[in-house]
This record gives sequence, structure tokens and C-alpha cells, in this order.
Amino acid sequence: MAKDHHDHDHDHDATGHGDHGGHAHGLGHTHAPASFGKAFAIGIALNVGFVAIEATYGVLANSMALLADAGHNLSDVLGLVVAWIAMVLAKRAPSARYTYGMKGSSILAALFNAVFLLVAVGAIAWEAVQRFGEPAPVAGKTVMIVAAVGILVNGITAWLFASGAKGDINIKGAFLHMAADAAVSAGVVIAGLVILYTGWTWLDPVVSLAIVAVIVWSTWGLLRDSLTLSLAAVPPGIDPAAVRGHLEGLPGVTGLHDLHVWAMSTTETCLTAHLLMPGGRPDDAFLMRAAAGIKERFGIGHTTLQVETSADTPCVLAPDHVV
Repeated sequence: MAKDHHDHDHDHDATGHGDHGGHAHGLGHTHAPASFGKAFAIGIALNVGFVAIEATYGVLANSMALLADAGHNLSDVLGLVVAWIAMVLAKRAPSARYTYGMKGSSILAALFNAVFLLVAVGAIAWEAVQRFGEPAPVAGKTVMIVAAVGILVNGITAWLFASGAKGDINIKGAFLHMAADAAVSAGVVIAGLVILYTGWTWLDPVVSLAIVAVIVWSTWGLLRDSLTLSLAAVPPGIDPAAVRGHLEGLPGVTGLHDLHVWAMSTTETCLTAHLLMPGGRPDDAFLMRAAAGIKERFGIGHTTLQVETSADTPCVLAPDHVV
């Protein structure tokens, strides 16, 4: 088998950290700036304070809607903490054991958050359904005021992550989640207003179930994508057939096998492939151009290409069913 030719297309800045550019096709490929550590800290502090207020008034007002939203916001706090820890771990340097560093922790964080949220909403839904059979009086004015505070808290938190929403799927997830929470709080305010003037206490569990529906809807995509990435699947937005076609179209390439594209983290993607080039091994400039083209077209910043020059010595990894 021919000697391996590797090219890892890393553009290094003055700090020594690779800049992998943006990915317009789906999964982002830029590292979250260090300034988001402050955004996480402020967002967590704001939400912890609001959870305490909302839970207290939920008990005093006997409002399942407030308690449901408090539970949701508590899960958001945990989600922000996990995402923050993952962001810090992802910046650790590679080691002899963790040759990619701990970049994959961001994928694990997303998976954890998705599973945790779905478990939490199950409990909320159960309590809400029980309220239909045993309706209880609800202090509509209290519900409305406390939830209005939630709009402010969640809105501010969403704003903190707005600037990074396009570059990192984790930051985008935090932004969209907080923005959705602000919308949910707005729904609670409307329900409280209606209850205040109509006395329709059944609206409280209805709003709770609506909150559950919103959470499940927003979490399902996170669960699907995190499971997909954790199983080393091709990241969303990258067409493997297009990648294959691009590589097969490179000058001198007559065959391609053992092509793999997977997420190293939620912001970086890797590619490996074996190229059959009977005309002889290319120079380093060819490999550099190939990696640059893959990065520019598909946003894949870590490319490793192995060149093989003879079809008479078949590669053991050539069959499609062999991994």
C-alpha cells in the first residue's frame, strides 16, 4: 500500500488556535469566542434568580403553569452550565490519549441536554393532565406579572448569545432556546390575563401542555442531531455525494474509496479518504489545494488524504462494506 499523504488544513492565528471558517451549509465551524464565557455566567445568574422567584410564586399562586415554566427554566440553567463546561473542555489541547482534545464534549453536552429536557417535560405533562381532573383556583394576576419578568430575563439572555448564533450550533441552540422561552412566557402572560377576567382555571393546565409541546418540538431536533453526530454520521448540511464527486473530480484521481466525513465537535468536521492516482503521487501543493477546496466548498477544516498509485495492489479498505 502506498505511503500516506496527510494534509490537515489548519490556518493558525497569532494565538495558535486554528480558524476553521464558517459553514454556510449547516453545521458551523468557528470556535465560540472566549467572551461567551461572560454571556454564560450572566445568563445562568439571571435564570437562577428567575427560577427561584417563579417557583416561589408558582406555589403561592397555586399555578401549574408557573411551576411548569420554572421547571423548564431550571433545565435551561443546567443546559447552559453543561454547554459552558463543554465549551471550556473543547478548548483543551490534544493529548496522547485524547488526540482530538476534548472537542467531542460539545456533542455529548447537546445529547445530555436533549435527553434531560424530554424527561423533565414528561413530569410536567403528567402534572398538567392531573389538573384537568382536579382543577384548582389560580391567581391570574400573579401568573401574569411573574411570567412578564420571564420575558425580560429570557429576552436578555437570548440577546447575549445573538451575536454568535451564526457561527456555533451550540451558541445558536442557546439563543433559540432562550428566545423560545421568552415566547412561552408571553403565552403564560396571556393565559394569566384571560384567567383574571374569565375565571377559566382550565386554561392553566392547557398552557402547561402548550409549554410541553413547545419544549418537545424544540428539543426533538437537538436530540436527533446530537445522536447523529455522536454516531459519527455526516453532519447535517453536508452532502456526502457532493463531497465524493468533488474528490473524484480532482486532477489525476481515477478512483476513491474509504471516504469518511464526521463531526469532531459541534463546530468542526473531519474528512478522510483514499485517492487512487495511477499517474504517481502528487506533490504537497496538490494536497494543500485539495484540502483548501474542501474547506471552501463544504466547510470541512480537517482533511486527511491517502494516495494510492496502483490498482494492482488493492487496498483492504476499498470495498464499500469495509470500515
